[in-house]
Parts: sequence; structure tokens; C-alpha cells
Amino acid sequence: MKQLKLEKFENILEVKFKDLTLVEKSLTHKSYNSKDNYEKLEFLGDRVLALVISKKLLEIYPEESEGIIDKKFSNLVNRKTCASIAKKLNLRKYMFLGESFKNLKRSDDKILSDCLEAVIGAIYLELGYNTTEKFIIKNWEIYLKSSKTTVIDSKTTLQEYSLKKFKLLPKYKLQKISGPHHNPNFKATVQIKTSKKYIGFGNSKKIAQQNAAKNLLYDMKII
Repeated sequence: MKQLKLEKFENILEVKFKDLTLVEKSLTHKSYNSKDNYEKLEFLGDRVLALVISKKLLEIYPEESEGIIDKKFSNLVNRKTCASIAKKLNLRKYMFLGESFKNLKRSDDKILSDCLEAVIGAIYLELGYNTTEKFIIKNWEIYLKSSKTTVIDSKTTLQEYSLKKFKLLPKYKLQKISGPHHNPNFKATVQIKTSKKYIGFGNSKKIAQQNAAKNLLYDMKII
């Protein structure tokens, strides 16, 4: 029964293992086996995933700044993305979980994300870097494509620019809050070295600061 389950999962991965021992281990949660589980494979898989995605981002965005690439990287390897890919692979169905975890919903994303990284670790140990890279690129393809349209918020862009050029952070000030309590209007300003103050409005302090930063960026032709 277990052998059949592992073979079915192997077919879903579209990766042929020499031995299914590591696959079984990569699917085993500590609640099922406290000693022989996926934790060490997860540790390895996390690093392999980071290497493959980092390398790919540098290939796709050779002209981008480190800050923007780092933002894209974080979005591609975070728990939400890994859990989403794990769900597409129907990973939960093939996992070995203790009774206390079988119906636990709130930690699903963490468990699925960790298990997927363990599967990556198993593929790497069994079949090497090239096969692992192909597996990751194939399953992350849609997310890598969407990263091309990722918009970095104006405050982050301005902060990166100011730190790189002047070694100083932008200076924000909340100037005014007006309007009724249930629908306030915030006025904020931002200034960097050599610039005048730029104003932004919004129904929250954060939005007002974002708009002020955006106005500065466009007026000074930084973006």
C-alpha cells in the first residue's frame, strides 16, 4: 500500500527515483515519526531552492538592482508560494502525518511548504542539481513569469535610491489629518537630500506617504 502511494507521488512529480526511501522520508512529518522525518531534508531543500531561484532571477533580470531582485526572490520562496505549489502537486494526500495533524487546517501552509522543500532536498540528494533545477523551474514557472510584472512600491523604490545615492533615508512628515473620523484625509510630505518637499494625500498615513514618494520619483525622473 505504502509502495503504491509513493509510486503514485513519484509519477506526479514526474521525477524517477532510483530508490523511494528518500521520497518516503521527505513526506514524513515528525508527528508520524519523531526520529526519521523530513526536517533535515527540508533544511537542505530550502537552500537548494534559494540557489536555483537566485540564479534564475539573475539570468532574467541582469540589469535590476539587488534590492528589487531580493524583493522578487522573497515572493518566490515564501511560505505562501511554496504552499500553493504543494497544493497543485496534491502533496497533502501523500504525506505521512500523525493523528493529531491529519485534520489540522490552520498550519496547512507551513506543513505543505516545509514538506515541498523536503521533497526538493530528496530530489537533489538522489538525482543531483540539474534534475532538481529542472523540477523547480518547471513548478515555479508561472510565478517566475508573474515576477516580471511585480511592482515595487514607491516608498521602497525611493528608500533604495536615497540610500544608494546619499546614504540617507527619505524624511517623511505627517502634515495634517482632516475630514470626519470615519473617513479621514491624510497629508504627508517627503524629502530627500537635494530635493524639495513633495506632498501626498490619502485616507491613511501609509497611502499618503506612498503618494508623496511617487510624486517625488516621477517629478525627479527617478522612475
